[in-house]
Amino acid sequence: MARKRLTQIFPWLLPVRRKQRALLFYAQMRLDKNRYARRQEAALLPYLVFTSRCPMLNTRTGFDMVYQENKVHNLKLAAAKLHGLVIAPGETFSFWQCVRGADRAVPYKDALSEVDGRLVTEYGGGLCMISNLLCWLFLHTPITITERHGHEKKDFPEPPSDAPFGVDATVSEGWLDLKVTNRTEQKMQLSLTFDGEDIVGAVLSERDMHRTWKVVNRDLLYYRARGDIYEEVDVVQQVFDDRGLLLSEETAYRNRCRIGYTLPDSVTVMEKG
Repeated sequence: MARKRLTQIFPWLLPVRRKQRALLFYAQMRLDKNRYARRQEAALLPYLVFTSRCPMLNTRTGFDMVYQENKVHNLKLAAAKLHGLVIAPGETFSFWQCVRGADRAVPYKDALSEVDGRLVTEYGGGLCMISNLLCWLFLHTPITITERHGHEKKDFPEPPSDAPFGVDATVSEGWLDLKVTNRTEQKMQLSLTFDGEDIVGAVLSERDMHRTWKVVNRDLLYYRARGDIYEEVDVVQQVFDDRGLLLSEETAYRNRCRIGYTLPDSVTVMEKG
């Protein structure tokens, strides 16, 4: 049995711990010698590298839909800090460095968030939808992902999207960030907009890449261990030239998460451990 943290024994200490962690979190970034992307530009770069959209509302969470509507409110506040952001050569993008203070003028609302492997409602919940989308976008570019954390648990089936299994990136201010570094020789730019009930993300560049990126799964596995079911899968990044010829293929990471809902009967679950 895992040892409980002090904040799990005394929940009233959690706000204090969060403030402490956030102060240390941003202090470390001031000292780590990275140049962080901070500049937003209204004019978008001319070349589209990759774009994707996903529905923001999920009716299968088991919670009141008001928390989905609150999530949309939170997403729009955070997206305003990211739309038009330029990541220049040599610069590092940090999700929290950009989104920090997005709720300063207009407060976030309570929405769903995963805390200690449980789905709960909390202030500013739902921002992982943006970090998930950004992870998916970055995997279709030459930008290097330098920090990414998968969700510990998948509580409900994912909404329809063009992403394969295992493409996600959870964030928690003070603890978990999504960071990438632009090691190319040209500027890259983020676009985050809204179209009805969808959030639409894109990465743009100042010159044509003459490359396309594709992300696929390898070695998808479901297994049972100590009474829980887990999903493991490789997330593989492929690069193609203008003629569609495969230039390279590498595993970006192997994702592992616990499944918190009933899988379809067609899924084979192995016994392990």
